[in-house]
Amino acid sequence: MRNLRNTIAITLLGACLSNSLPALAAGQPLEAAIAASEDQVIAWRRHFHQHPELSNREFETAKTIAAALRKLKLDSVETGVAHTGVVGTLVGGKPGPVIALRADMDALPVAEQTGLPFASTARGEYNGAEVPVMHACGHDAHVAMLLGAAKVLAEQREQLAGTVKFVFQPAEEGPPGDEAGGAALMIAEGLLSGKDAPEAIIGLHVWPNDAGEITYRAGGFMAAADNLAITVTGRQTHGSSPWLGVDPVYTAAQITTALQGLPGRHLDVTRGPVVVTVGSIHGGVRGNIIPDTVTLSGTLRTFDMDVRDDLHEKLRNTVTAIAAANGASAEVTITEAAPVTVNDPALLKRMMPTLERAAGAARVQEGPAITGAEDFGYFEQHIPGLFLHLGVGDPDTPRTERPANHSPYFDIEEDALITGVRTLVGFAMDYAATAEQ
Repeated sequence: MRNLRNTIAITLLGACLSNSLPALAAGQPLEAAIAASEDQVIAWRRHFHQHPELSNREFETAKTIAAALRKLKLDSVETGVAHTGVVGTLVGGKPGPVIALRADMDALPVAEQTGLPFASTARGEYNGAEVPVMHACGHDAHVAMLLGAAKVLAEQREQLAGTVKFVFQPAEEGPPGDEAGGAALMIAEGLLSGKDAPEAIIGLHVWPNDAGEITYRAGGFMAAADNLAITVTGRQTHGSSPWLGVDPVYTAAQITTALQGLPGRHLDVTRGPVVVTVGSIHGGVRGNIIPDTVTLSGTLRTFDMDVRDDLHEKLRNTVTAIAAANGASAEVTITEAAPVTVNDPALLKRMMPTLERAAGAARVQEGPAITGAEDFGYFEQHIPGLFLHLGVGDPDTPRTERPANHSPYFDIEEDALITGVRTLVGFAMDYAATAEQ
């Protein structure tokens, strides 16, 4: 992989030197600065991987990030944003717009099984229980790449037109319990408002595609997610005489089956994919006692806001009608977890040369819609954004055998990190230069 990386770097350097964009007229010093950051970026990634922290509990992570940014002598470093977030601001040597680069910081309650020498043995508390903690979704890599971009841009600040905000966001995986957090709370606290508000934003997410590939999709890229909770209430009785009560287990089973018919029979499938999953059913304590209540929980995924509203309405009607038909009652609670993550088509077209220079034109590919969700979409409800997948998988391993995000075996090819740094730096340097194009 290292020989491959060196070959790509030489090719990209030539592309930088031949590119006519004024921001990259001095392509060689910029690419040299990016290449020089690699060892530090890898060291950062390994540190954060070994010391993961759960959502809204990223205390030491935030301290390490803030210390690194202060060492770079940014114009300001703000801490305690949305509980544990960090926002660094760098003012370039030339006038220009304000833009934002974002990385998420939090880890997951997963027991790591990678066998890495820097594997996590951390423990944390999740919803009142002690759990293992692992960066099983690559947020350690996201933080490291953004710190790398901050390092390069700080060194090249005289060539930078405009202002860059480095947004280190907590709780992307969702804040615990009833706490607020994540992108929505950063916005509520004013990240995207005021005279120095950014006008565009970019985020990267590592993905088990081939290392160094950048994958995009214009329009809806990752799904909106809603949390679903249903409580079915019947009337408890002996299991030998179900007619003497109202069976919420039987009713819940009918509801679970009926919900799977909503996407294919009650919604316009031409307007976008829909996923309805019931992942948890709880009720009863013995096989011969019909309980009073059964609870169901699940997730809803959509790519169109009108379809989302239609799904919510039809789901509520279906659940309450089935419950009533069985003499039971049902309470449905749907809470938003994330909106659709969208790549603004105009911004994507404008920055495509930057992406191709960062990874090589053949390694920038359009991908399918992803039914996973990301709270980056909250930023994009206010300003245009790009959200891209950076491949970190071993190309010598079949795609179906690579551990997916959230797996206890999830790991990355670290050679891909420099492509991520190059992408973030390129966005910051090129955004102003392409304003008139």
